[in-house]
Amino acid sequence: MKQLLYCLLVVLFAPPLTAADMRFNMTPGVTEISGKVYHLHMTILYICCAIGLVVFGVMIYAMINHRKSKGAVASHFHESTKVEIAWTILPFIILILMAIPATKTLIAMEDPSNADLTVKVTGSQWKWHYSYFDQDIDFYSILTTPRAQIEGTETKGENYLLEVDKPLVLPINRKIRFLMTSEDVIHSWWVPAFAIKKDANPGFINEAWTRIDKPGIYRGQCAELCGKDHGFMPIVVQALPEAEFEAWVTEQKQAAGAAAEAAQAALSQTLSKEELMTQGEQVYLGHCAACHQPNGEGLQGVFPHLKGSPIATGPLSGHLEIVLNGKTGTAMQAFSKQLTAQEIAAVTTYERNAWGNNTGDAVQAKDVNEYMNGNSAQTSAAVPSSTTPTPAPADVSAAIDPASLPTLSHDALMAEGETVYATFCAACHQVTGAGIPPAFPALVGSAIAIGPVANHIDIVMHGKTGTAMQAFGKQLSPQQLAAVITYERNAWGNNTGDTVQPADIASHGQ
Repeated sequence: MKQLLYCLLVVLFAPPLTAADMRFNMTPGVTEISGKVYHLHMTILYICCAIGLVVFGVMIYAMINHRKSKGAVASHFHESTKVEIAWTILPFIILILMAIPATKTLIAMEDPSNADLTVKVTGSQWKWHYSYFDQDIDFYSILTTPRAQIEGTETKGENYLLEVDKPLVLPINRKIRFLMTSEDVIHSWWVPAFAIKKDANPGFINEAWTRIDKPGIYRGQCAELCGKDHGFMPIVVQALPEAEFEAWVTEQKQAAGAAAEAAQAALSQTLSKEELMTQGEQVYLGHCAACHQPNGEGLQGVFPHLKGSPIATGPLSGHLEIVLNGKTGTAMQAFSKQLTAQEIAAVTTYERNAWGNNTGDAVQAKDVNEYMNGNSAQTSAAVPSSTTPTPAPADVSAAIDPASLPTLSHDALMAEGETVYATFCAACHQVTGAGIPPAFPALVGSAIAIGPVANHIDIVMHGKTGTAMQAFGKQLSPQQLAAVITYERNAWGNNTGDTVQPADIASHGQ
């Protein structure tokens, strides 16, 4: 009997002592919330184990001591009210006791208010884009595991598929709010040490927060099946003491200034074809090979081939256009903000001369810059004589005669405006117009939405520097712009009575 008792004590008390060190158990994490989640998990696990021990213990005892071979005779009884009440009330009490701490933890997990730092996390196939609000810092974080390790020709490293070129750097002892969204499909930002797993949905903003207690490097992954290279978009967070974080912020701003100077200097440089090919290969393997494959043959029916393709061997203007601005309705992203002009020039040169394409073109940074600025004169120097460069898109106000545009009723503009708002604006400013202050300001009763119409038109068309507010002058037609501005000035109780016509958009600034 004593031996049995000792065994039971071991069963009950040994797991709590070793649970935190178990490889396959939930990690305690490095935040207060992750600690609460861990203890909640273990508490409920122990409750379930205790229930199982009691239930199966009674069953085993009954089978051993009340079996037929020992002459036991089964008792017959029906409709025991006491038993029914007991097995109803007891589970109810257990569930309530489990629900109270679970609810408290869940409420705490969903409270991102009063954050010291806000970071926008944008998922795309297959990398993460981080933007620090109020710091003017943003960058892409890309897998750096060598291709040779992935293909099995080289020994896998310690952090195989969990290493990036630029980690997300955060301070400890500060409340950090994350705003999660996506450029294409659903991703999920998951860092077990922070007890954060939040979906990044295209067109929507999800919130999460953390307060890291210990400096260190913490790793995670995309936890939503998002396509071919889902397993190749890791998350690496470097948590620094507050003073070191401030020093890092200063370094990043200095580096950004130096990068801008280097980019400007590159415009006056002329690199050899060999130099461009060497740099272009590295850029291609880091940014393009995941879809188009290292051999340029793509994946039939999914990602088009570049080997012998009309894009890579045709007019340079068409090639630059799709690399810079992407292709709507496909997985082809716009790289104008991800890569420098020099990098785009190099990778374009590489694609036009690798795998037997052999066009002979050597694209320079100045050619890319000229194309981006819509100046075809210099760009054409690098383009075959048959090429006609496509100028960059211009604002609608500069391209359309106001007199040619229709005059619409207030109701028609409101109906169309609601659709445009839901598609282009609601992800940040919310369907209700309440926004997510301070990251995305409210439009309900705002100085912009109920103030001078000209100011409203200006910020919608040209955006606002230093914020997440984009310029929509090149994205929407005059009618769409007029409709959404009319909607914002009259929805949610704003009721200015203003009716903005497409002609007002086209004539703005003239």
